[in-house]
Amino acid sequence: MKKMDYQNVKGTQDYLPDAEVVRREIRRTLEDVFIQYGCKPLETPILNYTELLASKYGGGAEIVEEMYTLTDRGERELALRYDLTIPFAKVVAMNPSLKLPFKRYEIGKVFRDGPIKTGRFREFTQCDVDIVGVESQIAEAELMMMALDAFAKLKLDITIKYNNRKLLTGILEVFQTEKEKVNKVILILDKLEKVGLEAVTFELTEQGLSTATVSYINQFLLDKKNTSYQYFEPFANKNELVKEGLAELKELESYLETLGVKAQCVFNPFLARGLEIYTGTIYEIFLTDQTIKSSIGSGGRYDNAIGGLIGTNENFSTVGISFGLDVIYTAFNQLKEQKLNDSTIDFYVIPLNTLKESLLVAKALREQGYKVELEMGIKRLRKALDKANKENIRNVIIIGEEEVRNNHYKMKDMQTGKEGIETFFFDK
Repeated sequence: MKKMDYQNVKGTQDYLPDAEVVRREIRRTLEDVFIQYGCKPLETPILNYTELLASKYGGGAEIVEEMYTLTDRGERELALRYDLTIPFAKVVAMNPSLKLPFKRYEIGKVFRDGPIKTGRFREFTQCDVDIVGVESQIAEAELMMMALDAFAKLKLDITIKYNNRKLLTGILEVFQTEKEKVNKVILILDKLEKVGLEAVTFELTEQGLSTATVSYINQFLLDKKNTSYQYFEPFANKNELVKEGLAELKELESYLETLGVKAQCVFNPFLARGLEIYTGTIYEIFLTDQTIKSSIGSGGRYDNAIGGLIGTNENFSTVGISFGLDVIYTAFNQLKEQKLNDSTIDFYVIPLNTLKESLLVAKALREQGYKVELEMGIKRLRKALDKANKENIRNVIIIGEEEVRNNHYKMKDMQTGKEGIETFFFDK
């Protein structure tokens, strides 16, 4: 028989207990913050109809190319979800009785057949919050503040870069960019910090834009005043989208100033968020020290998705934010913030020919809410204590036949070496 070559599918990985302990702590921390902000939990299916995920109100052509598709026995065309946003929009579209504003969070696996790099896989976990039913930029400010709170609890120093798609689209219109090419140009501009000005200029020229348009865009990219709202004021008089985008940015900034977080939130006029779904404010979260170059969270406003899915083109004010659990975990690894060997066990019970009695002690401690590991391998005492030291288990309980006869057990603190006796009445 041929030996099977065991390996993970490319872009997926196993997380052994030491790593998974840290991942779950990150997840719990994020979930606690979501709940603190009044978000309700939601769970949506991983399997969806391809038509839903490939909708023009979804992630756009680039994401659809990365979508995993399949057919079931009934030959229905299905796909694995590539994010949690469109499944959320579907839920709102299918449940018109939901009271608005509706604020939900969901943590779950998503799948993309895309390039693999540090912190980016083909199967990964997203942690999302979305708010539907709030027109004001206070929704964006709430989500940005929530992100800052969450990463403060995770002890990661972050910077949030933000922009507005209306502003960016309007500016490109002023620069006489052909309407059908605006989204492609936005995708190219989104690469500016990664590939540099020369590469961006080359790609813009490749799109067949006029020499004048490429020149206008280059002047915009190079102008040192482009991070000031005043730079855009003259364009606001010529273009309604620039006017609306600028007004939304000023409103958002007023909330950020009130919250005292303006220093951590930076306006970036080139930030584009490649997905076509976005209609207004957009933002990306980066580690301030840039030990990971890619974003560790992102989001924005997408007011057209729900109405588009319903088929009414009704405007549903919707804004969301997404945190990548896997890339946050990678950040923990690179910054060595986590202590992978810290034990989650409160007590380690070592039986010395007293398995049944030790089981009773473990049961009693668990009933009190403690996390207890019972040694079931019948190890020698020295080996069991070595295990406790290696796994950083602080409190060890030793139960021998003499302890059972005297209705007590020994408690040993592995850090201080101090020993004590605890009374316990064993059933005789």
